[in-house]
Amino acid sequence: PAGKRPRSNFLSWPPAWADVAAGVAGLLLPLAFSPFDLFPLAILSPALLFMIWHGASPGRAAFRGFLFGLGMFGMGVSWVYVSLHLYGNMPAPLAGFAVFLFVAGLSLYPTLLGWLQARFFPKPGPWHPLFVLSSLWVLFEWMRGWFLTGFPWLHLGYSQVATPLAGYAPWFGVYGVSFLCALSAALLAVGVRMPDKFLKLFFPLLILVWAAGWAAGKVEWVEPLDKPLQVTLIQGNVPLESKWQPAARRVIMDRYASLSAQAPRSDLIVWPESAIPVTRDEIDPGYLENLQRLSRTTGTDFLIGIVERDKNTRRYYNSVISVSPQPGTYRKQHLVPFGEYPPLDPLFRWLMRNLHIPMSDFSAGPADQLPLMAAGHKIGVSVCYEDAFGEEVIRALPQASLLVNVSEDAWFGDSIAPHQRLQMARMRALETGRPMLRAANTGPSAVIDHRGEVVARSPQFQAHALTATVRPMRGVTPYVRFGNGPVVLFLVFMLVVAVLGAYAHKRPINMG
Repeated sequence: PAGKRPRSNFLSWPPAWADVAAGVAGLLLPLAFSPFDLFPLAILSPALLFMIWHGASPGRAAFRGFLFGLGMFGMGVSWVYVSLHLYGNMPAPLAGFAVFLFVAGLSLYPTLLGWLQARFFPKPGPWHPLFVLSSLWVLFEWMRGWFLTGFPWLHLGYSQVATPLAGYAPWFGVYGVSFLCALSAALLAVGVRMPDKFLKLFFPLLILVWAAGWAAGKVEWVEPLDKPLQVTLIQGNVPLESKWQPAARRVIMDRYASLSAQAPRSDLIVWPESAIPVTRDEIDPGYLENLQRLSRTTGTDFLIGIVERDKNTRRYYNSVISVSPQPGTYRKQHLVPFGEYPPLDPLFRWLMRNLHIPMSDFSAGPADQLPLMAAGHKIGVSVCYEDAFGEEVIRALPQASLLVNVSEDAWFGDSIAPHQRLQMARMRALETGRPMLRAANTGPSAVIDHRGEVVARSPQFQAHALTATVRPMRGVTPYVRFGNGPVVLFLVFMLVVAVLGAYAHKRPINMG
């Protein structure tokens, strides 16, 4: 009848209600990740979005994808405001506007995903979520991981580091785990729409996905190498506002030396990113000589975050040096836009000047750097959020038997970001079959074993020396051997099959 209110095809909700539900589903998704760890939401939240997308027009599906993205990224990366305002000295209104633009930009990924799946599959069948939505979801995660230098936050797979789906990580990496997570969501979404087939078909498939993950996790790809190592991670808890003040330099350097001397005898001691708040050429030579002497006499090697300055080229590098019988240097390769260099220079250099971020004009180190040697082992080193990129971490493998990440998490304050980053580090350990040592200035610092389990963890915002035992490992997981390529090719194949199926369904059948 005339004037009848149009209704959505999802549980007979009015379209506006379904729009609101999309935003709520996005708000719930970050709760699947640390520090909340409500991992079932990584299945339920996408499943709700998949159901809301069913039968929607391309424009409506895009709008719901955008609302989902606003909720997901608005809550999940809210810590960007802390970095910009509290530590980047950006005025609150400008920082809030910048974060909104950032969140809105990230929300374009689910927006485009929603539009594509509705535009090219206007009559979705029961297998549409399984083939199309789950594949597109992870392909867009993968794209977000490298486009414009990449921002691989809130990938579904990270939420599953302590579930049976984590068993897929050594095989297929985080994107493989994300796909199985999205596939689980798709099975739920189809099951709700077709309850008569849920228990007979979709629920058994869901159980199979999770049971296979548990079985996959039982396969041992690596084995112990040599004896266990005792390691200590030094957490200086140095406030950012005083870290780069000349008057605080000696106090900070003495703090790290004192915490190291008081720690139990260790094979390896790791200091966090830019632990020494001066460039390498400005350090009192006697300071490093004392550490070298300690290394020779006690057998304790050091990995130290430090800033290097090349006086000839006037370039700065965010580096890690090895104080050991085989000294070496690693220079950070994947720099943080705005935090470490001005993108599209000189367009954004004015912004960098106004932010007053110390040491924010770095150069990238070469991509072919060898692992560092310390404590008798080759060590794959990453600095700050480099450990969010699995395809970059595996460059040091299989030579490296241990992974180390040094970070300056003071930039995030008391937000959810450090906990999200620890969860990412656990995924890197799972993917590579290597222990991960994560030393952060304000914490949490953590020692993670080759199965992604946290062996020891420091309290946040306290000066602390965290000591634990780890076992270096050798061997090659499938992910280390092949990287992300097989998963991406499989997802593309799934989409091709779906497109061909939709095309064949449209063609009239010639009966001869």
